Amino acid sequence: MKTNQKTTASQTLAIARSLAALPRERAPRSLLPAVLKRVGLGDTYWQIETPIGRIFVAHSRAGISMVSRARSARDFERAFESRTGRPIQPDTRRVPANVRAVVAGRLRASDANLSFDLRGLSEFEQAVLRKAFEIPRGEVRPYSWIAREIGHPDAVRATGSALAKNPVPVLIPCHRVVRSDGHLGNYSLGGPRNKRTLLEAEGAQPATLEKLAASGIRYFGNSEQKYFCFPTCGGISSLMRENRVHF
Repeated sequence: MKTNQKTTASQTLAIARSLAALPRERAPRSLLPAVLKRVGLGDTYWQIETPIGRIFVAHSRAGISMVSRARSARDFERAFESRTGRPIQPDTRRVPANVRAVVAGRLRASDANLSFDLRGLSEFEQAVLRKAFEIPRGEVRPYSWIAREIGHPDAVRATGSALAKNPVPVLIPCHRVVRSDGHLGNYSLGGPRNKRTLLEAEGAQPATLEKLAASGIRYFGNSEQKYFCFPTCGGISSLMRENRVHF
């Protein structure tokens, strides 16, 4: 019995040495994504046209994980792999109706039953994005509003930083968040110009909002109904209401 055990151990060692001596070949780049896709764990992406051009939307069973612009599909694939460490492949299926409706502005993001993969973000950052997700189309809110709504009224700067890191812009509409002085501010998906374009497409009249901000107007009130609100609260029609008071 001991002899057999020694022989077996010797054979195992010899096999291990033989395997170690074999030349090593890198697996084809397509192998890992193909295996992950087959078991339902792979990342794929759609290409969708928007008012600011084509965007790439990465998703998996865990949810939508990245939205970005890129010069080409290959550039987007490289950016996704660099950011997540995971490969990604095109999704050849039709883009789901709810995603298309949100991008086209026919459906409120919060009504679209979308799921997001926000792994890697802190609890605070995720809270900021969830609150931004609630802002209706055609309306804007300042960073200070989000900070206050999530229970961190003094964290306005951190709120802005969290929105700048939003991995899924457009679908989580951080373009609807403006500076506390009323000016539109920057935008991670192509800068202020793209932010203005998206707001125009949604009917928020960014030029009007900028004029109000330049005039020092932060809120609209109604002398008859005794309320005050941000200029677009309830939609851009709030700018046209009678008995309004600026302050």
